[in-house]
Amino acid sequence: MGLMDILMIVIPSTLLWATPLIFTALGGAFSERSGIVNIGLEGLMVIGAFASIVFNLAYADTFGDATPWIALIVAMLVGAILSVLHAVASITFRADQVVSGVAINLLAIGAALFLVKLIYGKGQTDIIQKGFGKFDVPILSDIPLIGDLFFTNTYAPPFLAIAVAILVWFIMFKTPFGLRLRSVGEHPMAADTMGINVTKMRYIGVILSGALAGIGGGIYAQAISSDFGHATINGQGFMALAALIFGKWHPLGAMGAALFFGFAQSLSIIGNSLPLLENIPRVYLLISPYVLTILALAGFIGRADAPKALGNPYIKGKR
Repeated sequence: MGLMDILMIVIPSTLLWATPLIFTALGGAFSERSGIVNIGLEGLMVIGAFASIVFNLAYADTFGDATPWIALIVAMLVGAILSVLHAVASITFRADQVVSGVAINLLAIGAALFLVKLIYGKGQTDIIQKGFGKFDVPILSDIPLIGDLFFTNTYAPPFLAIAVAILVWFIMFKTPFGLRLRSVGEHPMAADTMGINVTKMRYIGVILSGALAGIGGGIYAQAISSDFGHATINGQGFMALAALIFGKWHPLGAMGAALFFGFAQSLSIIGNSLPLLENIPRVYLLISPYVLTILALAGFIGRADAPKALGNPYIKGKR
């Protein structure tokens, strides 16, 4: 197997595995830039994955090839709704944000598995028949070398994720809304003095995080696992949170870190088919993404410049 053959396997796989992490990390950026810690990204991915698979199975005959895309909208809405619970607890009632996020994780997996058992009478759903199919990008796939690596026999969601990452960067750093969002995460009292509604901005940040994490879960379930069970989302939300920290709470940095973790995840699946990794025991490849997550956090969390008010509830009129 030559280098070109290896790259044609690794690059599409990396992009696909990184896509759910990119969406979820971007969602985390909205929440944490507003000053609200969101440990619940894992649970929001779980509920998005559950909602997308259930919708896909129920309406595949109705919507045909458009089913997975409509299912992503459903996952986005369900994730946004669940994130409201975290917003109410963390912002309105000023509960501990880490505890609230953990509660979201436990609630999401418990509710999803209960509903799966109730609807399907077993511990996991059926396999979906309508997923994200591979395609060749017109014109771009004809580019020598690059076309074969990035635009031939590929999936659409990775390109959507990259486009959304650029859009989030523009919104967060080039628009008045982004400035207001970042200001309530850096110095909420100063923002309040300037007439910015701190509570409203933080609610928007948390709800956007739920929407994007729901999309991330929906993409993972429909493009990678093809069903939903107790282990469908198994640490990806925490990897996305690690990517956000690794990327220093910057949308493009988070995207880069997500690509790194996506590469590690893809190697854990395809590694044994590659010449350089075929003799490595499979268990080492399977644990490598989680080890890299821990190393990334251990090495960078102390150097990352988090929003100044991250994790601190705001009480109007008090410092």
